[in-house]
Amino acid sequence: MRDLVHIRLGREPYAPVLDLQQRLRRLRITGGVPDLVLSVEHEPVITLGRQAGQENIMASRRVLQRLQVDVHKVERGGDVVYHGPGQLVLYPILDLRGWGRDLRRYVANLEEVMLRTARRFGVEAQRKPEFPGIWIGLQKLGFVGVHVRRWGTMHGIALNVDVSPNLFSLIVPCGLHGVDAISLADVCGVPVGLREVEETALEEMAEVFGVRVSTVSREELARWVG
Repeated sequence: MRDLVHIRLGREPYAPVLDLQQRLRRLRITGGVPDLVLSVEHEPVITLGRQAGQENIMASRRVLQRLQVDVHKVERGGDVVYHGPGQLVLYPILDLRGWGRDLRRYVANLEEVMLRTARRFGVEAQRKPEFPGIWIGLQKLGFVGVHVRRWGTMHGIALNVDVSPNLFSLIVPCGLHGVDAISLADVCGVPVGLREVEETALEEMAEVFGVRVSTVSREELARWVG
């Protein structure tokens, strides 16, 4: 069984975590670090993927500044996404040369992790083959967007747990008009803890990817990245 190292970052702004992903991917490609996954809860941020248009941000720059919402253009696939408190984000940093070099299967596995995690909380979500992520009708529960270079992965999945404040109204989620975002807590009708969902998602990742997940400290991470 392969090993997957987990590092819990806690609540962090987007930019330094993006930089960390980039540094870790370079190290992963050259064998400087093992396959790993970062878990994080971001401060409010809007990210624009490669297919995103600025018109899919509905709020003015002044409103975004007042709400302290950052905006970043990133290299992942997909359109516009909001990240914020109450959302679990997982960033796998893998070398897909050891995983069959199959990008489609990789994305499907990430969706499967979210589907199984939601099911553990009594929530049945579905795929929409033409739109990556997981859905409940026209409501988006989980997002997936990845970037691969030299078979090294970045970005990953975001699962809405108990998003508050819910600032998805600032964007057209995934560039799709008429789509709303929903959280596990909305469906369950009771508060859902982020840490509990994180632990469940890591268990499901171990099952889906056939790995043994072990958590290491941020101090260990600091030694890896110098």
